[in-house]
Amino acid sequence: MKLVHQGKVRDLYEDGEDLILVASDRLSIYDVVLPTPIPDKGALLTQLSLWWFEQLSDVPNHVLSATDVPAEFAGRALRCRKLEMLPIECIARGYLAGLGLKEYEKHGAVSGVALPDGLVEGSKLPEPIFTPTTKAPVGEHDEFMTFADAEALVGADTAARLRELTLAVYARGAALAAERGIIVADTKLEFGLAPDGSIVLADEVLTSDSSRFWPADRWAPGGPQFSFDKQFVRDWSAGLDWDRTPPGPEIPADVVTATRDRYVEVYERITGRDW
Repeated sequence: MKLVHQGKVRDLYEDGEDLILVASDRLSIYDVVLPTPIPDKGALLTQLSLWWFEQLSDVPNHVLSATDVPAEFAGRALRCRKLEMLPIECIARGYLAGLGLKEYEKHGAVSGVALPDGLVEGSKLPEPIFTPTTKAPVGEHDEFMTFADAEALVGADTAARLRELTLAVYARGAALAAERGIIVADTKLEFGLAPDGSIVLADEVLTSDSSRFWPADRWAPGGPQFSFDKQFVRDWSAGLDWDRTPPGPEIPADVVTATRDRYVEVYERITGRDW
């Protein structure tokens, strides 16, 4: 196998006509990879993605096999088909949080989508919105795009289909999670083009790295929410004297343990499976 790309969390290998996508235990916040791994994180992300791909089996995805992978990567790798990845991070937001909140506070809008006055951190939006961003290289920051920006980058038809697919996957994921007492506040998806030009869901889907998961019984708009995702690490880092540029800070052992526990809990609650 040949290493063809190393992302913030995943390593991509070429294996003949296929790709092997390996999820590591690395954790990134603010587009910076932190030096401390979270044990089992790569396996948790992979297994949760697989569960979601099964629930969304009518949406074409890149997975060929979860078992036909090198033994050293078992449980945290997928054999995938090669795609031409589209240069847009496709984000759906149903609630106001994170960078979306900051954009709203500055402009009253996110990615050019105007929102009502008076929303606060954690507010549920009138309806989910599509808020694409650029795909920045490791160490650089993604930037918000308007829908017109997306159309200029990939064409009007492709941009419209990306918006449609992103909002559909989010709506179905949010509905399934809600049945299990979990709010999916937002999620980030990636898509690629198959050789026939069709759009295919790729990378990961509805995981604790790509989504904000909140327990529904603790949702309280007006401030930070309890989260089953890496927002916990972002919140910890807020108290540090760190400018959000590399190198990132070491994560203390208690924060590592608490982060892993949250990833495990949301995996178990969503899938109904023991870890």
